[in-house]
Amino acid sequence: MEQTTPAASAGNRWDVDPVLTVEHLTMRFGGLVAVNDLSFNVGRGDITALIGPNGAGKTTVFNCVTGFYKPTEGRIVMRHGPGLQAEAVDAVTASGLRYRSMPEGSVFLLERMPDFEISQIAKVARTFQNIRLFGGMTVLENLMVAQHNALMRASAYTVGGIFGIPGFKNAEKAAIDKARYWLEHVNLIERADDPAADLPYGAQRRLEIARAMCTDPQLLCLDEPAAGLNPRESAELNRILQFIRQEGTSILLIEHDMGVVMEISDHIIVLDYGVKISDGAADEVRTDPKVIAAYLGVDDEAEIDVPEIKQDVEEVVHVAAAPAAAATRKPARKKAAPKAKAAPKAKAAARPADDAGGHAGTRPAGLEAPRAAGADNLTLIKGVGPASEKKLNALGIWHFDQLAAWKKKEVEWVGAYLAFPGRIEREEWVKQARTLAKGGKTAFSKRVAKGEVPTSRASKPAARGKGGKA
Repeated sequence: MEQTTPAASAGNRWDVDPVLTVEHLTMRFGGLVAVNDLSFNVGRGDITALIGPNGAGKTTVFNCVTGFYKPTEGRIVMRHGPGLQAEAVDAVTASGLRYRSMPEGSVFLLERMPDFEISQIAKVARTFQNIRLFGGMTVLENLMVAQHNALMRASAYTVGGIFGIPGFKNAEKAAIDKARYWLEHVNLIERADDPAADLPYGAQRRLEIARAMCTDPQLLCLDEPAAGLNPRESAELNRILQFIRQEGTSILLIEHDMGVVMEISDHIIVLDYGVKISDGAADEVRTDPKVIAAYLGVDDEAEIDVPEIKQDVEEVVHVAAAPAAAATRKPARKKAAPKAKAAPKAKAAARPADDAGGHAGTRPAGLEAPRAAGADNLTLIKGVGPASEKKLNALGIWHFDQLAAWKKKEVEWVGAYLAFPGRIEREEWVKQARTLAKGGKTAFSKRVAKGEVPTSRASKPAARGKGGKA
């Protein structure tokens, strides 16, 4: 089957600014060709899904990217820095080196690097199909182990740790703070001192992702992260992955749960028998006849016109997405709860906690609709991702000045409503909102404006007049 090289379709953003490029990858095990002449790009700041039937070669691709296998043929390029960096890539390839660092970024040829360098230097982290935690260690200790390189250097390779030198104490404190940060974001902070083996299955999956993020990866490879999760846990996984993407980490995942894939993926690559059969955005891939044939076992693509086959396709692709989509729509129903016949843009009265969800504190006043100039881009507040923005909009919170006016009781209520108590204060949402409401810029919003922090709304103007409308 004819392969399309990444450079052949430069109209896609993942072909313009790829963090990872796989070129003509082939992996043979004796006479078995597991992956055959595979080429694709992973966009910087994108969530890219690698899907296909069982035995299609997906995990083999992961093992080649992360150094567990050395490919029979092909080149795997990791970039720290924007753009294709074509000249640098060609120069490193011709030199015989494994990688090269330059002022504009670094280029790594992963097929030449041992697995520990791929993780430590190229900043590629991964999880596995089967959970691989240190079950006898606590949840916090699992995340500390992921930071052992920094701790070992700070301890002068154990001597400084024994004598408790200041450099080691500072490094240990920073490692604990990073571990706590990720435990909060995967909702495991209350289990920090419990043995990892005592966690339920879904929590262990989240802990594995948090452990990988403690290595500060630029590319996170997830091998079937939603396997074995129920719809509620899958929706929680979607929220975590979107937050990770917002933090600036690109994601490449293998997944069979189409609800997860179709809801969050920017780019999908489909394999069948080790060959790429489709490559594009989710809407393009879900209707591709080759993909439908591969998943349903149709030998003749003409059979896809049969009504029964089309009905099966609808169930495979669309119905699978319903549970996660329904989970994200639930907060929106609260928008219709107030029955007062106030003016469309008038403030609704704050209601006690028992009116919605039984949360402590006071529900903030909201608007039935954004003001005439349009809603503010709340994702310019560090910590507010697209999912949280939708939930805030469902409460009638559309503008920075609304959030800037929150008092302690309102922060407490919203923290419980968003299911991360205390994080609003730690991330200073109210302080950021006050700055943005006055037309100023925060450190985070400046990074967004420069394109340093990819967000789902980055393609829209970062600010438009006072208050940062977007």
